[in-house]
Amino acid sequence: MSWEGIKGHDQIANRFSSAEAAGRIAGSYLFIGQEGIGKATFAKSLTMALACEDLENSLTACRKCNSCIQALAGTHPDIDVVKKPAERTMIPLESLIGSPDQRLRAGLCWRLLLKPQLAQRKFAVLLDADHLSEEAANCLLKTLEEPPPGAVIILVGTTLERQLPTIRSRCQVIRFAPLADDIIKHVIQREQQQKGQDLTDLTLNEIARIAQGSLSKARLFLDEELTSFRTKLFKMLSEKPLRGVDLTRETIGIVEAVGKEPSLRRTRLRLVLDLSIGFFRTKLHVIHGLSCPADDILESTIHAWSASPEEITQCLEYSLDARQSVDRNANLGILVDAWTAKLERA
Repeated sequence: MSWEGIKGHDQIANRFSSAEAAGRIAGSYLFIGQEGIGKATFAKSLTMALACEDLENSLTACRKCNSCIQALAGTHPDIDVVKKPAERTMIPLESLIGSPDQRLRAGLCWRLLLKPQLAQRKFAVLLDADHLSEEAANCLLKTLEEPPPGAVIILVGTTLERQLPTIRSRCQVIRFAPLADDIIKHVIQREQQQKGQDLTDLTLNEIARIAQGSLSKARLFLDEELTSFRTKLFKMLSEKPLRGVDLTRETIGIVEAVGKEPSLRRTRLRLVLDLSIGFFRTKLHVIHGLSCPADDILESTIHAWSASPEEITQCLEYSLDARQSVDRNANLGILVDAWTAKLERA
């Protein structure tokens, strides 16, 4: 039985359970791991369990007391969840310290200083920690250095490299591993069956391979259009010379196919770049003697591509730079043009 119904992270749950039993819950944590593996869900469930009024349940929320009911509804006065607005590229400063006319009298840092109303301590979950500006991170730093007594602050990000060193040094880092293929397949099949659909083992195996441990990616690849694009993308990346115009056209096409909502288009482009980054990394691994994942499409295109380690590394760096630029509110059309032009010249 998985802790709080969250699969794949029981060892981390056991660590927190032991820490709570020993009275050693820290004041600040940094949850690190790839997108779509349950870090945010774990953080919210952890704060609910720690705030639960049923003290006999240790680190298991009863889901019946007033505290749990309000936590589930997102209205708990002592559990603060802050995330990046969909229309913004960074977490706004006012989310942490209030708007200019309410500086230090509103925002997450101020609310943490208030006396708990329902629970015995205050909690804060800061999602999208990768998107903290330096100014916002410095404001948060003061709270992390001198947290209110008993407060628990959880930052959720993807990599340590995307956090300021001063933030990293003041948090206990908890690393979340990618989900096992069996977990991905089980969850996807259950969700599809709830919709009246039943996937074949072949389809589930293919989705799990492509997802690489991320449940959110697995859900995206239920779309046959994306699965087909993945095959086309790998074939285009393996061509030499690479045809930049064709790659641009296909990339823009799959990005625009998701609709006109900017946030959805950015999510789609991130996926394209993640696939490309995975392709180049796998090629480097193969060149250095490591085995290729059990993926017929990836394996055939990887072996068909003749490139030096220097060329592959350059393509990987270009793709990583483009991936970061997606989060900086860059014009997507210009970004894709620049990315494919660099790959073509590599």
